[in-house]
Amino acid sequence: MTDARALWLRAPGEPEIRDVPVEERGPGEVLVRTSFSGVSRGTEAIVFRGGVPESQREIMRAPFQEGDFPGPVKYGYLNVGVVEEGPADLVGRTVFCLYPHQTHYVVPASWVTVVPPDVPPERAVLAGTVETAVNALWDAAPLVGDRIAVVGAGMVGCAVAAVLAGLPGARVQLVDPLRSRSSVAAALHTGFAQPEDADGDCDLVVHTSATSEGLARSLELLADEGEVVDMSWYGDRPVTLPLGEGFHPRRLTIRSSQVGTVAPRRARRGFAGRRDVAMRLLADDRFDALVTSTGTFEELPVTLPRVLTDEPPGLLHRVGYGGRS
Repeated sequence: MTDARALWLRAPGEPEIRDVPVEERGPGEVLVRTSFSGVSRGTEAIVFRGGVPESQREIMRAPFQEGDFPGPVKYGYLNVGVVEEGPADLVGRTVFCLYPHQTHYVVPASWVTVVPPDVPPERAVLAGTVETAVNALWDAAPLVGDRIAVVGAGMVGCAVAAVLAGLPGARVQLVDPLRSRSSVAAALHTGFAQPEDADGDCDLVVHTSATSEGLARSLELLADEGEVVDMSWYGDRPVTLPLGEGFHPRRLTIRSSQVGTVAPRRARRGFAGRRDVAMRLLADDRFDALVTSTGTFEELPVTLPRVLTDEPPGLLHRVGYGGRS
């Protein structure tokens, strides 16, 4: 047994770095030394403020979470590192794992995904986010030539827009109140509008803003019989919608998408197949636009509160280990 260093929330809003034990590697396991991890400003912000509802605390556990909500808890799921010990075909390989912010760790070899040579480790930290986008689009099944809006230009929304930008003949518009997101949309090769100026008559709207206002605007942007795929997780915040207006006569649909289950129409591929698709997509350097700030692991107790309260607003915060960011 050796010691690693890991980020914990001792209570909501109170991050700290702790020394944690790492068990010796057993058969079929790998020892990974972390190169980069990523802070997911959506879900991790809810965890940070203690906003995971009691009824959802078991469902929302990350695969290698320790502790319980609201704290003390070790939470996170975007980790890229190098295998130092394990099966010969993995030693020395760069891998992605759904692991929290920790310097090194041991997991079953089946839980790591090899990062392809054409995907830089710095970009591979987005794999979990792009996988979420893949699952949502497997749920939504957009068609060639569709008119599509993505409402909410956070990290997940931008990942969805980046994937949709490759759909032939589609009109794809990223919608967000922050005008500064227009530069991200340009880098992703999609349109951009603030909510009041967004193009309507949409066949499909993907909603990721985690606000009642965003979901209501998503419904307004639909054509008759259109569909909103809601990827947002609202935590303990209530949601209100104007369903007494055109929702029923226009035969609109709202459906949920959640990454914890593989979309039924692609279930035969399983989690590994879904992540392989995400990894292939990450060969595209457009995804670099989703990394808007960097820092080091040792700085996290100071930087995390600022990052997760959106001051200033950003997308992925990439964390470097060993002085790299």
